[in-house]
Amino acid sequence: MKDHLIIFDTTLRDGEQSPGASMTRDEKLRIAKALERLNVDIIEAGFPAASPGDFDAVQAVARGIKDSIVCGLSRALDNDIDRAGAALKDAQRARIHTFIATSPIHMQRKLNMTPAQVIEHAVRAVKRARQFTDDVEFSPEDAGRSEEDFLCRILEAVIDAGATTLNIPDTVGYSIPQQFGATIANLIERIPNSDKAIFSVHCHNDLGLAVANSLAAVMNGARQIECTINGLGERAGNASLEEVVMAVKTRQDVFTCQTRIDTREILTCSKLVSTITGFPVQPNKAIVGANAFAHEAGIHQDGILKSRETYEIMRAEDVGWTANRMVLGKHSGRNAFKNRMVELGFEFNSEEEINKTFMRFKQLADKKHEIFDEDLQALISETTVASEDEQIKLIALKVCSETGEIPTATVTLRFANKELTGCSEGGGVVDASLKAIEKIVQSNAVMALYSVNNITNGTDAQGEVSVRLEKDGRIVTGLGADTDIVIASAKAYINAINKLQIPDQRRHPQQATV
Repeated sequence: MKDHLIIFDTTLRDGEQSPGASMTRDEKLRIAKALERLNVDIIEAGFPAASPGDFDAVQAVARGIKDSIVCGLSRALDNDIDRAGAALKDAQRARIHTFIATSPIHMQRKLNMTPAQVIEHAVRAVKRARQFTDDVEFSPEDAGRSEEDFLCRILEAVIDAGATTLNIPDTVGYSIPQQFGATIANLIERIPNSDKAIFSVHCHNDLGLAVANSLAAVMNGARQIECTINGLGERAGNASLEEVVMAVKTRQDVFTCQTRIDTREILTCSKLVSTITGFPVQPNKAIVGANAFAHEAGIHQDGILKSRETYEIMRAEDVGWTANRMVLGKHSGRNAFKNRMVELGFEFNSEEEINKTFMRFKQLADKKHEIFDEDLQALISETTVASEDEQIKLIALKVCSETGEIPTATVTLRFANKELTGCSEGGGVVDASLKAIEKIVQSNAVMALYSVNNITNGTDAQGEVSVRLEKDGRIVTGLGADTDIVIASAKAYINAINKLQIPDQRRHPQQATV
C-alpha cells in the first residue's frame, strides 16, 4: 500500500486573495461542493476573523460539506482562533489552521517580536485551537526564508502543544526545488517528535516553481500539499491542484504515495472556478488548458493516430475532457434541465428559483442551438449575480457601427429606481457602450482589465467577458455572458459597478497570508 498524499485545497482562502477574485458566500459554497465531488481531503474555506462576510462563508461551507474536512485560517491571536472555532462549530470534521511568521525579516520588521516571543505565541495559539478541535495545523509563515535551527525549535514546541499537521510555506515563492526538498527532509530528521505530525507544504509561484517545490517536498517526506484550482492565488498564484495531482498519478513509478482525487472532476471544477472568479485559463495551461490535449504538428498527429502513447502521457478522459455529457436545446424539458443543473452541483432552493433559471435557459436556447455544460455554468453565475441586490440593471442597449463612421451607443439603465438613458461615441461599439453606461452611473472607477473568452466553439457561442475595476484601492471583477459580445460587455461592466456599490466588508485591513 502506498502512502496517502493529502490534498488541501485553499482556493476559497488563498485563491480569493487574488485581486478581484472575491467570492460571495453562495459562490464559495458552490465551489466547495465541486471540491467535495473532486474528493479533496481538506477545504480551507476562508479566514473567519477577516470580516463578517468571511465568517458567514466559512460557516456555510462548514454546514454544507459532509465528506471533506473544512478548515478555517487564523493568525496566532486569541480572537482569530475563537472566530474560526465558532465558524466551524457545525462542521462534520473541522480543522483550525493557525500561523505566525518565523523569518528574521518578518519577526523584526512586521511582528517586532523576539524569536522566544514568537514561539510563545505559536504554542499558545495551538493550545487554544485544541479547545475547538483535535485537528490543528500550524504554519511558520515565510518558512522558505527562515533559519532551519529556529524552525526546528518552534515546530518541536507546537507538536508538543498539540499540532497534528506542520505546514512549511514558501510564502514568497523564493525556494528552489532541490533546496526546498532538502529542508523538508532535514526538518523531519532533526525534529525529535516529527513522527507525531504530518508534514505539509504551501508553495507560491513567484518564480514559477510552486508545483516543482511541492513535488520535491513530497519526495522528501511531506504528505500534504496545499494548492488551488487553476493555481489561483495572490501575486503569481499557488501550486496548481490539477498539476500536482496528475504529476503524482502519472508518475507512480517515482512517487511512493497517491491521492484520492477523482480526476474526472478536474475540468468541471476548473471551469467553475474560472467562471466565478472571472480569471480565464490560458489555452496552454497544463491539464485544463484548451490546448492541453491538442495536436497540430503533422508528425504528432501521425503518432497519435498510430498509438496515443507516442505523444500523450495521460488520457484526456481522465481529467474530464471527453466525458459524456447531455446537450440541451430549446426543446429540452424542465426536468432534464433541472437534473443536469443538479449534476453540475447547483442546488435549487425553491420552485421560484427553478422557474427563474429555466426561463433564462429558454432565452439562451432561442439564440443558441445547442447548450453545453459550459453554457449552463455561465447561466448559473449570471442567475446568481441577478439575484443579488442590483442597484443598476441593463434595460436596453442600441449600438451603431458603420465603416468610416464613429461608433455610437445608447444605453438605458434602471438606476436609483429610475430609468435613465445615456449616449456616447467610442473607438468601437463596446467602448461606446461602456462610456454610455459610465455617463449614467458616474462611478469614476478605473478599468484595470477587459477580457473576452468564448465559452464554447462555434459562431453562435456565448462570449464571456471579465471586467476588472479599481476605485479607492478596491478591486472588483464583473462577469457577463451573452451570444452578443457587446451585451456581454455591458453586463460585465454593470456587474462590476454593482459590486462597487456594496460596502467592502469581506477583508480585514491585515489580510492573512501563508
